[in-house]
Amino acid sequence: PPSPLQPPGLPLAPCRSFSNNKIQVELDESSGVATMKFKSPPVNSLSLEFLTEFSISLEKLENNRACRGVIITSALPKIFSSGLDITEMCGKSMEHYAEFWRAVQELWLRLYGSSMVTVAAVNGSSPAGGCLVALSCDYRIMAENPKFSIGLNESQLGIVAPFWFKDTFVNVVGHRIAERSLQLGSLHPAPEAHRLGLVDELVPEEKLMEKAAAVMAQWLALPDHARQLTKAMMRKAVLDRLVAHREEDIKNFITFISKESIQKSLRMYMEMLKKKK
Repeated sequence: PPSPLQPPGLPLAPCRSFSNNKIQVELDESSGVATMKFKSPPVNSLSLEFLTEFSISLEKLENNRACRGVIITSALPKIFSSGLDITEMCGKSMEHYAEFWRAVQELWLRLYGSSMVTVAAVNGSSPAGGCLVALSCDYRIMAENPKFSIGLNESQLGIVAPFWFKDTFVNVVGHRIAERSLQLGSLHPAPEAHRLGLVDELVPEEKLMEKAAAVMAQWLALPDHARQLTKAMMRKAVLDRLVAHREEDIKNFITFISKESIQKSLRMYMEMLKKKK
């Protein structure tokens, strides 16, 4: 069916795309909707380069008057994003850890605080940082495949999700579910994630993008200013909390990640991943 914003019979407005190495971005100027696809094989891990590209892409869309919403998905089958790139946190300098963590903060501040409508079309597994990306959006649709799971599983690797990951999680699923899930580092299969409210909707894989477009149209049917002010009001306290404590949060990350015990568990985890291949 023709999109509600596109009168029938008119040629489709141009699709502007600006892709870089790891993220493909296409903007349909007629609907005002951009699609952002992660394509950083093998698992879309959030490396420093990926995070930087992601933030720049969001900033470009945010500054483009023609863009009102963005659908975030993966160009790789079976994986949305595997989360933070462990190699960025293993055996590197203090300066590197600081730069990396600042980039993680920056992405979250931009995505969680975006004035655009953000819809996550989760078409594969989405642990840890991948889950954070989805949680930061306005709406989450996940492929109805029990093999795909989502969750903040940091504690399984012996690391701790920072307070702003936790705040984002609590704001989606409530305190009790977040507390249990974070302590156990649970990865929830899609049906369970839906039952817990971690994702808003499950749809068959082949219908995912169609559904995301329909949800986007529903959100964009409202006047932008009313929706944006409401979103800002709902999210402001959590965003402000990180902004006020950014340097302290970076210091905490560096202190924690530099501990030999943590480095050791990260190395073991990387070894395990290599064996899995």
